[in-house]
Amino acid sequence: MHDTRSVTVHPARNILGSVGVPGDKSISHRYAMLAAVAAGRSRFQNFSPGADCASTLGCVRALGCNVERDDQGAVVIDGLGPQLRSPDAPLGCGNSGSTMRMLSGIVAGQPFTTELIGDESLSRRPMRRIIEPLTRMGAQIHSTEGGCAPLRITGARLHGIEYLVPVASAQVKTSLLFAGLLAEGHTTVTEPMRTRDHGELALRAFGAKVDRVRNTLTIEGGQALHPLEAYIPGDISSAAFFLCAAAVFPESNLVIDGVSLNPTRSALLDVLTAMGGRISMVRVEEQYGELLGTITLVPGAAKPVTIARAQTALLIDELPVLAAIAPYTAGLEVRDAGELRVKESDRLSAVTQNLRAMGAQVEQTDDGWRIPGGQQLHGAEIESFGDHRIAMAFAIAALRAQGDTLIRNSECVAISYPSFFADLERLLER
Repeated sequence: MHDTRSVTVHPARNILGSVGVPGDKSISHRYAMLAAVAAGRSRFQNFSPGADCASTLGCVRALGCNVERDDQGAVVIDGLGPQLRSPDAPLGCGNSGSTMRMLSGIVAGQPFTTELIGDESLSRRPMRRIIEPLTRMGAQIHSTEGGCAPLRITGARLHGIEYLVPVASAQVKTSLLFAGLLAEGHTTVTEPMRTRDHGELALRAFGAKVDRVRNTLTIEGGQALHPLEAYIPGDISSAAFFLCAAAVFPESNLVIDGVSLNPTRSALLDVLTAMGGRISMVRVEEQYGELLGTITLVPGAAKPVTIARAQTALLIDELPVLAAIAPYTAGLEVRDAGELRVKESDRLSAVTQNLRAMGAQVEQTDDGWRIPGGQQLHGAEIESFGDHRIAMAFAIAALRAQGDTLIRNSECVAISYPSFFADLERLLER
């Protein structure tokens, strides 16, 4: 049982059953933003119910688009085409870095000034990574001295650029492709390693042509978008918590229906397989380049795993829960994950602190962890740091611990997965 500020997680004996997870957060953000600059009505079933995507919908509404839910619960957006309306007040991005970074690419190409604001956590997150290239394209952007929100963006007739993204980031890549759609000429974005490709797939779904050669993407400005009707696959980053729970209970049997199987997001399945899990995928289908299907996981003999370089970039959202279960596995080493320090919390330190509170041995490095396997954890008081992924990760770690675990500020799970604790409870055998 839990109140709005904390939850107590009791140990479980097993994970059994099937579950569906909320619509993919990354796809929901991108579809909503592109629907705004498409001419006509778009409709999305299974749109993410999380607070982050609600922030995006609020911003789209403030930019002049009608946004509502129909009687079947689908999100309906009446797009205005490439030119939006000047908002009457700052655009509230809440806790959502995705909203702020990607929407900046769209408002940078509008003939008005827009201010984007966020909560305390978002206001500490790095925005120079979009400020510098969008300024090169012709926008004027004012931020704090540290390059953080609030952002005041005076739009312009943008011009295309060639840009090498210094730190692998799907949000930065998408922001520049969105800006490139509204710019004159071609915009070319090269990423140092492959990141999730929902941005380019979404642009194509709305009718834009985006070319890819290895890690370089090119979009021609001035393309008109058509509206879209689509079903949004379940979010595999949300499914990750249940999959990781099933991986550490020897007798578990878990089925997750209708989840995203996008190859740039499925590195989690590779890691769980490497850890010894037996995973099958059935009823796989494709919609607008996005794959979805049903995943079944049965645990097997545990093996130690190392995650580094390109795999780290692809797993950036799943690393906290993989680290949280690592003591129960054969061991985990994570490298090249410095980006975790500038998420909703410093996730590197948050994971280390909470694992140690539960009695785990953890070696934290500058950009990752070394976590020995074969450990037994005990219940403890856990701090979520207001970070949804930390709260959910340690709810999973608590299931195999000895004794109860109290997770403080657990209400933050609403950022991405409001029904997380209720869905988890249905899968537990006690």
